[in-house]
Amino acid sequence: MTTPKQLLVLAAARNNAEWCTAMSRTHGSTGEFGAHAWAAPSRTPLYYPDAVTLVPGAGRAALVSRIDTVAPGASVKDSFADLDLTEAGFEVLFEAQWIHRPAGAPAPEPDLSWDVAGDPDALRAWALAWDDGDGNADLFRPELLDDPATFVLAGRSADGRVVAGAVASRSDQVVGISNVFALDGGPDAAWPVVLDAVNKLFPTLPVVGYEQGEDLSAAIRHGFEPVGPLRVWLHGR
Repeated sequence: MTTPKQLLVLAAARNNAEWCTAMSRTHGSTGEFGAHAWAAPSRTPLYYPDAVTLVPGAGRAALVSRIDTVAPGASVKDSFADLDLTEAGFEVLFEAQWIHRPAGAPAPEPDLSWDVAGDPDALRAWALAWDDGDGNADLFRPELLDDPATFVLAGRSADGRVVAGAVASRSDQVVGISNVFALDGGPDAAWPVVLDAVNKLFPTLPVVGYEQGEDLSAAIRHGFEPVGPLRVWLHGR
């Protein structure tokens, strides 16, 4: 019998695959959903996997055959941490935990105002703040604004600058949160404004995502619970 936590992981994995689809589409990469996994036959954007498993026990050979392992950088999000891809030339890049927060759970009043980026200039300002000088702000393209399930949350200082934020990806059962950042104070500074936005925009949807290390600890401090492990595999570097 499937437990409540397992159901949450299934929903989180599906939500994450839908977010990867939206992001990849803006870069000209089209992924497809199968019974066991979402996969893209051409390389996906930086930081985004070429495949995401949707159910436990996905077949290794069938999964790997759906992605390009010739071009450098192929990666797989093993949503249930139950695959061994070493024989296919992969190694574990990192491990993390899916996280969950109940719908409408109380959140502290944020110190920042927030809005949803609604035009290319607002998205660019958000992306530059998220990137913080690393040179990858172009990852977030204006076409992302056309996706009705994607909400780019911008936390603003008193003078209107974007200083914190995240991406919220809405699906039927949950809202997924990714790309959480704050220019000062890290995730502990970001989560209050992100959760305030989520509670107001999606009051009936549980919140999911995944984190590791200190970012996981911060999420737990803000009312999340770990619900299951995941791994990301990278093809031979």
